[in-house]
Amino acid sequence: MKKIHITIAILLYSVLSFSQDIIGKWYGTAELGEGKEISFIFNIEDTENKYVTTIEIPTQRMSGLKPQKTSFKNGALFIDGANLGIKYEGNFNENTQQFEGTFSEGPTALPLILKRGKIKLEKTTKRPQEPVKPYPYNEEEVVFKNEEANVSLSGTLTLPRTNGKFPVVILISGSGPQDRDETFSNHKPFWILADYLTRKGIAVLRYDDRGFGKSTGNFSNATTKDFSTDVISAVNYLKSRADIDLNNIGLIGHSEGGIIAPLAANQTNDVSFIVLLASTGILGSELSLIQSKTLRPFPVPDEDAYEKAIRKAIKIAGSDKEISAIKSELTTHYNATIAPILKPLVGNDAKVSEIIKGLIETRTTPWIRYFYNYNPANEIEKLSIPVLSLNGTNDTQVLAEINQKGIKDALSKGKNKDYKILKLQGLNHLFQESKTGEMDEYELIEQTISPIVLKEISNWVLAHLK
Repeated sequence: MKKIHITIAILLYSVLSFSQDIIGKWYGTAELGEGKEISFIFNIEDTENKYVTTIEIPTQRMSGLKPQKTSFKNGALFIDGANLGIKYEGNFNENTQQFEGTFSEGPTALPLILKRGKIKLEKTTKRPQEPVKPYPYNEEEVVFKNEEANVSLSGTLTLPRTNGKFPVVILISGSGPQDRDETFSNHKPFWILADYLTRKGIAVLRYDDRGFGKSTGNFSNATTKDFSTDVISAVNYLKSRADIDLNNIGLIGHSEGGIIAPLAANQTNDVSFIVLLASTGILGSELSLIQSKTLRPFPVPDEDAYEKAIRKAIKIAGSDKEISAIKSELTTHYNATIAPILKPLVGNDAKVSEIIKGLIETRTTPWIRYFYNYNPANEIEKLSIPVLSLNGTNDTQVLAEINQKGIKDALSKGKNKDYKILKLQGLNHLFQESKTGEMDEYELIEQTISPIVLKEISNWVLAHLK
C-alpha cells in the first residue's frame, strides 16, 4: 500500500496585482534527510476568477495532481489538497520574494520554500524496461464515465495491431491517488505491464484514478467500494467497443487494486478472470495494525503496549459514531498513549500535537474507515472465475504469508475450481528483485518489474482465454 511522500504577493498591491503576481510556476525542493531531496513544481493559474493549482513532483515523475482549492489572502497561500491527502501552507516573504511554508501529506510535514526560477533536477534514474516508440501496437487515449458517481475517467487503451476482437485486461492501481502508469518511486509499473501484455496479443486499459491526472471527481471522498464502481464503468466501456472480445475481459489489481478487483468482479457477470498482485487477504484493520508495527519509523519502549494502543485507535476510528465524536475520542486516546512516545523523539509539545492532529485526520478519512471494516476474503470467497494471486517474499507492506493464507482459505471455502497462488522469492511490493524489500529501496532499483512476474501473468492469462 502504498503512499505519495509528497503564496504570493506583496500586501500593498491590489487584489488584481496579487492575481498577476501569484499566477505562474513556483519551484521548491524539500529535504527528506540522509541527503535525499524531493522537488516540487506548483503551477498556479487564474481560471474564471479563481486560483487553480496543478502540482508536479519531478523527483517521483508525478504530474497532474489537482488540489481542490487554492486561496491567497494577506500574503498567505493555502493550497488545499484534501482530495489527495496533501496541503501546502506558506507566507510570502517580501524581502526574499518567495513563499516560506510547509508541504504536508497526512501526518508528515516538510518545510518547503517556493520561488520563481527553475530548480535544478537530477537526471532521472535509468529505467531500461520502459518502452520506446514506435510501439508495435496501437495506443488510444480514451475517456469513459461512471454515471453513478458523475465521474469521467481518462486512460490509455493499447491494442494489438491486427484485425479481430481482442481479449483485454483492466489494470487497477494501489492505494492513494495514482496515474494510469501507477507512477511510484520513479517507476511506472503499469506502463511496463501494459506494453508487455499488448505485445502478447492482449489489449490493456489503464486509467488515471478519479480526481487525478485527467480524470474528474474527488479522490478523498471515495472508498474502495466507490473505486470498484469505476472498474465496472471501465468494463461497460469496453463492452461498447467492436474490437473487444466480450468473453475475455479480465482484471489485474495491484495492492489495493487487488481487493478492488474481487469486489468489482462480484458486481457483474462480464469479468472472466482476475489477477491479484500483492493483494491482501485479511481484514483491513488487521493489515493496518501490522503495518503500524512493521513500517513504523521509530522505536517504542513497550511493543505490547504500543500494539494495544494502535488496536484501540483503529477500533475507535472504525466505529459508526459521528466523526466529531471519533476525533475527540482519538485525541484523548493519542494524548494518553502515543504522545509520551513521540515527545522524546520530536522534542516539544507543539510538534507532538501537530503529529497527533495529522494522525487523527489520516485515521478518519472515508477511505480508511471503510478499509478498516472491509475483509477482501469475503469477496474472494464468492469468486467462481479463475484467479491468479502473486506475492513477493520481500514485500514489507503486504506480508506474503498471512495474506496468501487468507486468499487461499477464501478460495478453498468458496470451492473455486481454478486458482493459482504463487509466492515469489526475493520480490518486493512492486515485484522488483530486491535485497531488503524496504520502501526506500524501490527507487534505487533499476528494474521496474521482474521478468518472471511479467511472464507468469501473461502465460496464465493466455492459458485462461475462452
